[in-house]
Amino acid sequence: MIDEIARIDVIPGSEAAFEAAAAEAMPLFKAAAGCHAMRLRRSHEVAGRYWLIIAWDSVEAHLAFRDTPEFAEWRRLVAGHFAAPPSVEHGIPTAAGF
Repeated sequence: MIDEIARIDVIPGSEAAFEAAAAEAMPLFKAAAGCHAMRLRRSHEVAGRYWLIIAWDSVEAHLAFRDTPEFAEWRRLVAGHFAAPPSVEHGIPTAAGF
């Protein structure tokens, strides 16, 4: 399992609309093959910054999702709120705590 970790900076003033659009998109991820969880976190330190964390079976599952109509719908819902293109990385579990 891997985590897709996306840093998303949104246009100032569009935070509430972005959060609503991301919530509307949650079923798209829930239904996606290989997707186990979707979490959206707002930065405490940086206004308008969010962290989207999605648990996937593999990088390949994430990349396959990007070729679906569901991904296109996700982008339709949220992309108008982006201040810049998201920065995306994949995290590999290395330690579990408490």
